[in-house]
Amino acid sequence: MDRTPDGRWIVVDGRRWRAADPEIPDDVHAELLHHLGVARNAVRTSAGDEDAVRRARARVQAAKTGLGERGDPWWEQDADTRTARWTEALRTLGAD
Repeated sequence: MDRTPDGRWIVVDGRRWRAADPEIPDDVHAELLHHLGVARNAVRTSAGDEDAVRRARARVQAAKTGLGERGDPWWEQDADTRTARWTEALRTLGAD
C-alpha cells in the first residue's frame, strides 16, 4: 500500500482512498480500527436482518468518520475539530 506524497491518500490496486488522520493518537486509532472491524463483521453476519445491517453500516460510518476517512477532509480541519471528530466517534461507538 502506497501513500501519495502529500500523505492524504493511500493507493491500493491503483485506486486512491483517503488515508486516516495521522494526528490520531495511537491508542485512539487502534480503538477505532477495532470498532471498524467489529462493525464490518456485523455487516457480513447480519445478512437477512435489515435493521441489524443498517445499525452495522452506521457503525462502519462512525468509525471511518472518526478515522478521518469519511466526512470533511482532515487536512482542512483545525486541531480542535479533528480531536472533536474522533472523540465523538468513540462516544457514538461506545454507546452501542
